[in-house]
Amino acid sequence: MRSLLLLLAVLPTHLFAQDQRSSEISFLETGVICAPETVGTAPAPDTVAGVTNVIEEDPPFVSTANRVPAVLGLGFGVKATSQTTAGIEDVIVIVRHPAMGPEGATVQSYATRITGQGTSNALYQFDFEYELLPGRWSIEARKAGQLLYRSQFEVVPPQDIPELAGACGFEELLS
Repeated sequence: MRSLLLLLAVLPTHLFAQDQRSSEISFLETGVICAPETVGTAPAPDTVAGVTNVIEEDPPFVSTANRVPAVLGLGFGVKATSQTTAGIEDVIVIVRHPAMGPEGATVQSYATRITGQGTSNALYQFDFEYELLPGRWSIEARKAGQLLYRSQFEVVPPQDIPELAGACGFEELLS
């Protein structure tokens, strides 16, 4: 019986974490990042903050797990490449999450493109306390309403995965 309960506890997380991608996407990888240096912001009126961070470097994943500790400075997301070298323009990235901010937003979105040379990042980074929301999150990309990819994540309290919560040097935030 104990083995069955363990299997039932692990199985939903495994099924939940499966990624979806269309034939227009040749490469898709998901994981957890340490906050890269930002070089500015871009307007994103359909987000809680109203902007997205602009980065120049492609941050490496410190883990390719879909379980993410809720720690300031950590982020998670998707790296994708278009099947065609021309890339895909007019892409909308949609982030779904537990209710956040004064309005209780559960969806945020912004416009981007997916390159066909190298990878394009769709990342969510924990910059503010109000963002540290355990629960189910997803990041998806759409072009003219058609799904290009969807990746699902489970954000958990840092104590649930301390080895990953401390991966970026933010151990003092765990106490």
